[in-house]
Amino acid sequence: MTGSAGRGNTIAFGEFGLKSLGRGWVSAAQLESARRTITHHTKRLGRLYLRVFPHKPITKKAAGARMVSGKADIHAYVAVIRPGTVLFELSGVTEEMAKEAMRLAGHKLSVLTKFLVKR
Repeated sequence: MTGSAGRGNTIAFGEFGLKSLGRGWVSAAQLESARRTITHHTKRLGRLYLRVFPHKPITKKAAGARMVSGKADIHAYVAVIRPGTVLFELSGVTEEMAKEAMRLAGHKLSVLTKFLVKR
């Protein structure tokens, strides 16, 4: 996961965005929780764009499993996030509402984030 995001690093669809400052894995549960937070705070006004998708399967062995039993079952799916990746975009709401919704959503994610405004 070295380097910065080469694509997906600018606002393309909405007026406001949530950009990652850190790198790491963001699970599908974290993305869904952040999406629900934004939707709840904006009261379904405007349009929300999810710019990342959890494609990478992560496996995990059971607690009591012995060593040589092969590869484990899929535990979760994650999205690989690099610095500069735009995670969410929002349009059709005021800047204050968008800023607060993105702030709340940023607390649900495992990477540091920043609020963006398209000028």
